[in-house]
Amino acid sequence: MTARNLADIRNIGIIAHVDAGKTTLTERMLYYAGAIHRSGNVDQGTTTTDFDPEEQERGITIYAACVTFPWNDCVVNLIDTPGHVDFTAEVERSLRVLDGAVVVFSAREGVEAQSETVWRQADKHRVPRLAFINKMDREGADFYGTFEEIRTRLESNPVAIQIPVGVGPPHMPDKFRGVIDLVRMKMMTFTPESQGRDEVLHDIPEELADKADEWRHHLLEALYDQSEELMELGLSEAPIPEELLHKVIREAVIARKIVPVLCGTALDFIGVPPVLDSVARYLPSPLDVPPVEGVDPKKTDKKLKRKADVEEPFCGLVFKILAGSHGDLAFVRVYSGTLKANSRVYNPGKDEKENVSQLWHIQADDKKQVPSVEAGDIIGIIGLRHSITGDTLCEVKDPILLETIQFPETVISMAIEPETSADRAKLEKTLEALKRQDPTFRAGDSSETGQTLISGMGELHLEVIKHRLLRDFKLNVKVHKPRVSYRESIGKKVEVEGECRQQIGGQNNFAKVRIRMEPTGASSILDILPAAAKKVALAAGAKEKTTSVVNLVTDEKFPPQYQAAAMEVLQQQVEGSGLIGFPLMKVKVSLLGGEVHETDSNELAFRRAAADAFQEGLKAAGLALMEPIMQMEITTPEENLGDIVADLQQRRATITETSVRGRSTVVKALSPLATLFGYAGAIRSLSQGRAACSMEPAAYGPAPKEVVDQFML
Repeated sequence: MTARNLADIRNIGIIAHVDAGKTTLTERMLYYAGAIHRSGNVDQGTTTTDFDPEEQERGITIYAACVTFPWNDCVVNLIDTPGHVDFTAEVERSLRVLDGAVVVFSAREGVEAQSETVWRQADKHRVPRLAFINKMDREGADFYGTFEEIRTRLESNPVAIQIPVGVGPPHMPDKFRGVIDLVRMKMMTFTPESQGRDEVLHDIPEELADKADEWRHHLLEALYDQSEELMELGLSEAPIPEELLHKVIREAVIARKIVPVLCGTALDFIGVPPVLDSVARYLPSPLDVPPVEGVDPKKTDKKLKRKADVEEPFCGLVFKILAGSHGDLAFVRVYSGTLKANSRVYNPGKDEKENVSQLWHIQADDKKQVPSVEAGDIIGIIGLRHSITGDTLCEVKDPILLETIQFPETVISMAIEPETSADRAKLEKTLEALKRQDPTFRAGDSSETGQTLISGMGELHLEVIKHRLLRDFKLNVKVHKPRVSYRESIGKKVEVEGECRQQIGGQNNFAKVRIRMEPTGASSILDILPAAAKKVALAAGAKEKTTSVVNLVTDEKFPPQYQAAAMEVLQQQVEGSGLIGFPLMKVKVSLLGGEVHETDSNELAFRRAAADAFQEGLKAAGLALMEPIMQMEITTPEENLGDIVADLQQRRATITETSVRGRSTVVKALSPLATLFGYAGAIRSLSQGRAACSMEPAAYGPAPKEVVDQFML
C-alpha cells in the first residue's frame, strides 16, 4: 500500500445517544456512496448495519458493525456503534481503534446523557470529531440551542460550518428545507428526486444574509488562531480562498482544537452528502494521527512506537471477537506493516504464537476474503485461538505490547440454569463463547447457591443475552429475576493484630502481624455527587482502583522477607471477598509491624498471621454494603413532572438538577440500581408514554440498613 493510499483512508465511527439517528445516517451514507442500491429503514428492520434479528425487532443498534465504502477518492472504514448505555463497550472498543468520529445529536433532544458518555470516551482516546445536528425537521428542533449545549455541557469548541434554513416539519410555514454552507456562502438544498443525493446551490436569501454573515464571522474568528495566513487575509478584508478554509479547518480538527458542526435530517434525505464531504476533507487519515505507542513485552519500561507504514514491522490490536461455530472472527486494526493470510503472528500479552488462517474485509454481515492487508486497515481474522479483545498481535521478531482496552464493571446479575442435564455442557460452552465476544459479560458459578450467574451492564443487556441463548443457540434455559451486583466495604477504621501459633510437621511456627484497616469511600449518596458530576467512576471505562495495601513498617527488627510475605497475603485478601461474599472495594490496609521469634518464625507463619489479621480486621471494622448508583436523566412534559418526582423519591433517588429544555423539563437524579428494575415501563405509565429516561452507572454508594439486614439474616 502506498503513502497515497494511506492518506486516502478514513477510519471513523458514528457515535451518539440512543435514537439520535446514527444508523439512519449510516444507511444514507452507504446509499449515496453506491455501497447499497436501496436505502433501508430502522423502523422496518431493513438497515445494512442492524442485521441482527434482535436489533431489527427493537429498532436499536446493539453490536458495532463495520462497513467500507468509497467517497471522493477516499476509502471510508465506518463503524456504526450502539447508543444505549448497556452496550457502551461497543463504543469503547471502537473508539480505541478509530482515527475520527461523527457525533450525532437530535436537534429536539439536544445533548443527552449518553451523548456526554460517548463524548468523554472520544476525549479519552483523543479522537478528532465532527458533530451532526440531526432531526431538524422535527417539531421543537433547535439548532442553536443544541449548538450551545455542545459548547457548555461537553466543554468543547464547536464551530458551525453550516446553519439551517427553516426548522420543523413540512406542514409548518418555516419548514426545514436546506442549509447555508458558511465556507462557500451558498444555500444548499437537496432534490427529492435523487433522495437527497444531489445538491443544488442557491444564493443566500436576503432575509438570512445577516445571520449567515454573523455565523461566517464566528467561523473565521475561531480559525484565525490556527493560521497566520488566514488572519492576514481577514484583517485586510481580502477574499479568502475556499481551499485555504478547508485546509485550516482540517488542521484544527486533527489537532482537536475545534469541532465542525453540520445539520440536516438523515431520515428525510437533507444534509447527508456534506457530512460525507466533511469526513473526507477534515477527519484524519492513518498518516495524520501520531504513531501508536507500546512497550517492549520483555522490558516494560522500554517505550516503542509504530508508524502507519508498510515498511514498519506488523502490529495490530484485536478490538472485537465474533464467536462462531467454525471458529472465532477477530476484528483487528492494523497499525503498521503488512499481514498475509496463512502466516504466523505473536501475541505478546499471552506469550503465544497464533495462526492467521484467513483474512476478511467485513461489510456488516457480509465479508470478502483477501490475501493480505496493510497499515491503516480494519480486518477480520479467522484462526486465532488464544487472543481476545484488547490483545496485541505483532511480528515474532519485533514484539510490541500495546495498551489494552479497559471496560466497565458489571452492575447486574441473574441466575440461569439449563432445563436438562444434557444442556449443561452446551450452556457452559456457549457462555464461554459469549464472554469472548462481549468483554462486559460475565458468567460463573455462585459459591453460595451453586447456580450459574450471568452478569452485565443492565436489564436490556441481560435480556439480549437471554434471547440469544434461546434463539441463536437453541438452549432451553430457565432465567431468574435480575439481581444487583453489590460490593463490600468496612464501617470504620480499626487496628488489629493477627497471629500464628501452630505446630506443623513437628516444627513450631510463630508470627504476629499488626495492621490498620480503614474505609476510603463515600459515607452517603450525597458524597457521590462530585464523582457523578465528573463522570469518573464506573461508566468512564476503566475499573476503579478502589483498594490499596501500603507498608508503613519502620521496625528494623522486622525482616524484609517476612514483610513481603505479609504484604502479598494482604494484597490477595483485599482483592477477594468480604464478610458476606461480595468483592471488596474502598478499603485501605496498612501493614504497621510484626513480632518475630528467633527460631520459630518463617514466611509461612507470617502469611498465616497476615490472613488472620485481615479477617479480624473485617470483623472489627464491621460491614458496609455498597450498591451501584445510577445517574439518571429524565425528560418529561411539565404536567407529568410531579408524578415522576414523587416516584423517584419512593425509589430512594436524590434529585441533583432540574432544568427546562424546549417544552420539556429535564430531571437529573442519582438512584440505587436495586430500585430501578422495570423503570422504563413505570415511566411510560406515569406519563402516558411521553417521558423518556436514560441511565448509566455513576458510582458505588453505601446501602441503607434495611438492605444490609437482608443479607445478615
